[in-house]
Amino acid sequence: MNAVERRSQATQPHMLPTEAVSSSHDPLEAQVERIRRIGKQLFRVADCVVIFGDRAGNVFHSPIASAETDFCAGLPKPAGVTVVPDARLDAALGRHPAVQGAPNVRFHAAHPIHDGENAIIGSISLVDYAPRIFSETDGRLLADLAALVEREIHLKSVNASQVNLQRQNKSLRRKSLIDPLLGTWNRGAIMRILMVEADRCEKQNLPLSLIVVDLDHFKKINDTHGHPAGDEVLVKVASRLRSCIRPQEALGRYGGEEFLVVLPGACHETALAVAERMRQAVAMQPETVGAVALNLTISAGVASTAQFPSATTEELISRADVALYAAKDAGRNRVMQADAGHV
Repeated sequence: MNAVERRSQATQPHMLPTEAVSSSHDPLEAQVERIRRIGKQLFRVADCVVIFGDRAGNVFHSPIASAETDFCAGLPKPAGVTVVPDARLDAALGRHPAVQGAPNVRFHAAHPIHDGENAIIGSISLVDYAPRIFSETDGRLLADLAALVEREIHLKSVNASQVNLQRQNKSLRRKSLIDPLLGTWNRGAIMRILMVEADRCEKQNLPLSLIVVDLDHFKKINDTHGHPAGDEVLVKVASRLRSCIRPQEALGRYGGEEFLVVLPGACHETALAVAERMRQAVAMQPETVGAVALNLTISAGVASTAQFPSATTEELISRADVALYAAKDAGRNRVMQADAGHV
């Protein structure tokens, strides 16, 4: 078999339709595969091989196994442009098994690939099965292909940094909306949720209900057992309240020991049932704080657009708040519905 036949045989597997599209879903790998195919056709060689790694230990090379890829993967990363017109006559490559025997490599040229800090992380190589003359123009074209690979690596790095920054910003934004002690929405967030849900319910002709909840005798807990104990009690109460609502409903810390519950789509009967469920959840068993068992109770006021169709969100909160204090005046540990006669 002569050199031309060997080259044809070696090149033929890479002309399969499967090579037209990279098997990887990674945009970087897909782009590098396109550059590799361009190099192969541009120089009319058996293959153009791109190999590089990253600091995480991931190594990229063509997803299609080939003798050319295996040959290049076994060579050291080039420190600069390397051209071997005839590998059999080269002192370094002449004894290589792939040169002395199958697949009988004769020509090899390589250009280093650098990362953003100018460190050599890989190479782009040309492999053929017949000796070749490699001109200065060819060298510049190979350098251009290496620069394209480096650009794609840089773009991926930039995109990864942007994604990471977006995640950090999203995390920071969420933290700015969450009460750090209770893990519920904070006052600003629950008010924003209320405004959004009020607008949505109005457009969809749905009722909107609110519950204002206050932990009874919280000052006494703080004064008797200390503020750390009071914080622990609030965390446990918030957990019990949260267990009583659905995912589409929202619980937020409205004040010190006061909570606001937003119930989009709920009529006042449903809101009263939710508030009663919350009352029972808190009162059903004592909470142990340190070595002390505390019998906790809540009072709650409920208001709904089903009762007050023209009420603004501020008016709904005001009506629920008045109902809450009516519940406290009536002895605490109870739920009261907003009275149309009081604001």
